[in-house]
Amino acid sequence: MHRNAPIIIVEDDLDDQDTLKEAFENLKYPNELLFFGDGQVAFDFLNNTNIQPFLILCDINMPKLNGFELKRKLKESRETDLKCVPYLFFSTANIQKIVSEAYSLSSVHGFFVKQNGGT
Repeated sequence: MHRNAPIIIVEDDLDDQDTLKEAFENLKYPNELLFFGDGQVAFDFLNNTNIQPFLILCDINMPKLNGFELKRKLKESRETDLKCVPYLFFSTANIQKIVSEAYSLSSVHGFFVKQNGGT
């Protein structure tokens, strides 16, 4: 894991993106934040770069490619099998089935529930 590498944030809600940006600024993280509005764009970026991110924060409910589908595609691709990169899910859905599915994917390190109206 590269301590100064960028933090990848996959979130389609602009308000939640702003909240996360503010949280990392308040925590004084020096890492660059790279935001992606859908999972497919994030996958394409990670598949076509040599960047090994410090952390991936991923919403579950997104258009085109949801968070679970993104994690599966990253795991299946040799170019993007990011085994040592912490991968955290966050969602407004606090349903046991979704939490269980998140943790059933290998190399998932956490699941956080967003409050309605922000993270």
